[in-house]
Amino acid sequence: MNKGTMTTTTIFSTALQEDMKLLIYTPADYTPMMTYPVAIASDGNDYFQLGSLSRILDEKIEDGDIDEYLVVGIPYKNSEDRRQKYMPTGDKHPAYLQFLAEELIPYLEENYSISPEPNERILMGDSQAATVSLLALIEYPEVFRQAILHSPQVTPEVLALVKTLPEHIDYSIYHAIGKGETTVHTKDGQVKDFLTPNRALQNLLQQQEIDYDYNELPGDHTWKTWKPDLPNAIMRLFHK
Repeated sequence: MNKGTMTTTTIFSTALQEDMKLLIYTPADYTPMMTYPVAIASDGNDYFQLGSLSRILDEKIEDGDIDEYLVVGIPYKNSEDRRQKYMPTGDKHPAYLQFLAEELIPYLEENYSISPEPNERILMGDSQAATVSLLALIEYPEVFRQAILHSPQVTPEVLALVKTLPEHIDYSIYHAIGKGETTVHTKDGQVKDFLTPNRALQNLLQQQEIDYDYNELPGDHTWKTWKPDLPNAIMRLFHK
C-alpha cells in the first residue's frame, strides 16, 4: 500500500500571537500539478495518533473509495489552551477562528496545491475540537462548508450560535456521539451530560436545509467510540 507523507511545521499566528504547530499529511501521489481538497483537524495529534487517521486515508485512497486529500492536524498545548481556543466563551476563541480562516488557509494556498472551493474544505474535531469546527462553519461560510463532528461539547452559547447558521449555504455536516455520553468527566473536574445537548443540536441542525447526518454510536466519550466510526465519517464527507 502506498503511504502518504507526514511532515511537521510551525507557523506564527498574528491573530493568536503565538507559534502554531501543524501536522500535515500529503497523499502518496501528491503533485503540485493537481489541486487537492483539504481537511483540517483540531485536536490534530489525537486524530493521527489515537484515530489512526493517516492509515485510514491511505487505505481509502488505495481502494479508490475517496479522492486524495491534504489533511492538516493542529495539536493543542494543554486542556486550558484547548478550552480557551475551542469554546465560544474562551478568550482566544475569536482569534483561533481567525487563524483557521485568515491565516492557515492562505498558508496552505501558498505552500500546497489546495482547492479554492469552500465545499472542498472539511473541518474535523472531537469534543471541544468538534465544537470549534462547527462554529468556524458559522463564522466563515465563505471559507468552510463541511464538518465532521464527534461528540461536540454543546453549551447554551453553542446552541444560540447555531440558530444564527447562515441560510442558503450548501453545508455538509456529519455528526456522531456515543449513547453512553451521559456522564462525561471533563478536564475541569465536572461530570456532564453530553448526549442530551447533542440531541438538541441535532434537532436544530435537522431544521436547516443542509446535508446533515446524525448517528448515535455504542460507547462513551473516548477514542474507543470515535475511532471505529472515523472511516464512516470519512466515507460520508471525503468526496470521490
